[in-house]
Amino acid sequence: MMTTTIADHRSKDLPMSRIRQDIGRVGETALLLLVIAFIMLPIYWLAMTSFKTPEKAYTTEIIFPPTLKNYEIIFSDGSVVVNEGTDRERGEVGRNMAPNVVNSVVVSGATVLIAIPLATIAAYAFSRYNFFGNRALLIWILTTQFIPAIVVAIPFFTLFRTVQFFGEPLLGTRWGLIIVNMSIVLPYAIWMIKGFVDALPGEIEQAAYVDGANDFQVLFFVSLPLIRPGILVASVFAFIMSWNEFLFALIIGREMRTMQVALMTTSGMRGVLWEQMAAAGMVVMVPIFFLALFIRKNVVEGLTMGAVK
Repeated sequence: MMTTTIADHRSKDLPMSRIRQDIGRVGETALLLLVIAFIMLPIYWLAMTSFKTPEKAYTTEIIFPPTLKNYEIIFSDGSVVVNEGTDRERGEVGRNMAPNVVNSVVVSGATVLIAIPLATIAAYAFSRYNFFGNRALLIWILTTQFIPAIVVAIPFFTLFRTVQFFGEPLLGTRWGLIIVNMSIVLPYAIWMIKGFVDALPGEIEQAAYVDGANDFQVLFFVSLPLIRPGILVASVFAFIMSWNEFLFALIIGREMRTMQVALMTTSGMRGVLWEQMAAAGMVVMVPIFFLALFIRKNVVEGLTMGAVK
């Protein structure tokens, strides 16, 4: 008569548990690949369309002879560029988007250079000092993010049409766009950097005070180096928000158009020129991609630092 022991049952259950774990890992991997494919497919299709001829842009072909004519067209200075790969030679007028790229870089860069130092000082003050109206002012700054952009677009338009800067109205200038973008970026940066300052142990600063450092020395020589990853994270998100801003660039920028507004000009007699819009979209997307890739380690470190107290 055969008898079974607990060890025998465990030996039988062990392969089954391993099979379940393997199936779980395979399922997680498949789900992850599915999510990645869902995210990357539009980007891949955009990149592929930017290298297609006008005829191929309306097809689903994956293998085709690539062309750089779309990039040549969007950066040409208004001259006629012959588009190859058609049944007959056809000219396309250059879009001259180089000034739009310069406007986007200047406006976004200046917004970050001005907003981040101000946000850092304000976030440090909100985190380390107790003053009258501290909490109310902080909440008021947060509530500005809940206001729809279209609500304040017309007041900004009216204000910038009358306010002058160096003898000229702010409307339709880079400075006007920078000021408007700061109204969007600054509250967001203050709240984000404040989380990083709150996560910084106060004992480190107290030790600096004991050594005779004043408030500015503690801020610039002790606190700032420690929250540098968080400041970089805030800078990246501030740049992306400013770079992707469309409504204010359309209304306030007017002739001083950024790349987001220039995307609207990729149309012609045959409607939306998808191959040219795809090329312009790649120009908009690629700088942000390489920026995030370049500082990805600081982004992960900064987000982790701001999440743990």
